[in-house]
Amino acid sequence: MSDQTSYAEKRVRALHTVGVVCGLAAGAWLGTAEAPVKLASAQLPPFIVTLGMVLGVFLARWTVPVMLKGAGFVVRDLRQNAHLIVWALIAGTLWVVANTLTVFAIKNVGLSIAFPLWNTNCLIGLFWGWLFFNELKGSGWKGWAQVFGGSLALVVGAAILAWATTGHAASTGANPRLGIAAALGAGVLWGTQYIPYRKAYISGITPLSFVTVIACGELVSTLILSTVFAGGFTNLGHQISAARPFLFWLFLGGFCWVFGDLFQQYAAKYIGIGRGIPLSNTNQLWGLAWGALVFGELSAIDAHARMLVLLGSLVMILGAAFIGTAAAPASERNSWSDAMHRECNRYGLDATRVVSILKGDDPRAHQKPPRRWWELLFPICSVGAMIWLGTLLQRPTVELNLLWIAVLLAITGCSLFLSGMLLWKRTRFS
Repeated sequence: MSDQTSYAEKRVRALHTVGVVCGLAAGAWLGTAEAPVKLASAQLPPFIVTLGMVLGVFLARWTVPVMLKGAGFVVRDLRQNAHLIVWALIAGTLWVVANTLTVFAIKNVGLSIAFPLWNTNCLIGLFWGWLFFNELKGSGWKGWAQVFGGSLALVVGAAILAWATTGHAASTGANPRLGIAAALGAGVLWGTQYIPYRKAYISGITPLSFVTVIACGELVSTLILSTVFAGGFTNLGHQISAARPFLFWLFLGGFCWVFGDLFQQYAAKYIGIGRGIPLSNTNQLWGLAWGALVFGELSAIDAHARMLVLLGSLVMILGAAFIGTAAAPASERNSWSDAMHRECNRYGLDATRVVSILKGDDPRAHQKPPRRWWELLFPICSVGAMIWLGTLLQRPTVELNLLWIAVLLAITGCSLFLSGMLLWKRTRFS
């Protein structure tokens, strides 16, 4: 084996490691985002919860990319990939509609049924990745067994956890058919939103640039839906005003969610949606950890339910392990390359440049566009909004375990640092 071939193989393994680590970090941060939202959600209408969180998401989706790469880099990246702007808006809209459907699902069939139904999004994403982007084509039966089997295990584990931790409540509403349809619809839409993700990244755009446009689609769609369900702008304004003591938690949840989503985007870029998205679905394990250790949600369940929690957690961990070890062989990577060249030919992209970007060697990564003073407005607005909302904050009425808060924050903080350093070292956030 030549030195060049050996280096290429090492690079492939390194990028697979980057994708797996980012997928697991995404699960940690997406699960952590549930904790602050929980402190506010019980006091507010569902659509105000979504709107408040999306406002935090919008600020974070612009602040983080500008701080890391600069506004000049983001603008230039979007100009070079202008055809992807509409796909980013579609992705944002799909997320908002799916999130809205979960409200109806929980209302009509309860979380124990709804969660595993919409968690099928990883199987939907796996299907779209195979159909449109040649994922798993050429991977052989072993690759299929690891990825599909691991994804299925994550769904089954999620179902066990949901069943064990929600008191076996089969239904909380009067229309279970509507609830099941809404949960399945949410899973389909969340799985389908990964089509724009993968389409974007095999075209060479950087996740930090792509998410800025996704944020616009999310914000506009959420404002429209919130206005409709609130009964007009006037009623929506009154509900937002009444929610001010809780908006800090929603903004904080939005910021945590953005870190998780960014890692999810990088996982989708470097190991595909069929592998990356199921790994990020381990967020339920982290949500369970916050609920059990910080909020004491499992203190009243019986021994049988505790065994189910343990079983569901082990099944999900095994599923993640199967997927994490399922590196794409050379034959599958050749199929990915065919999909990439198809996109380059369709949109007139420079295939050589795109290949370099997909290998983590973005030629623009070492260029430093000039920074402008007004870029500081993004972090200033974000920090200022958090400080202002913090002054309106009311003390939580629920009892919290401060020790476990510190432990879980330390773990998620370490995942942010380690994953961020790995991304910087291997790809310069390309």
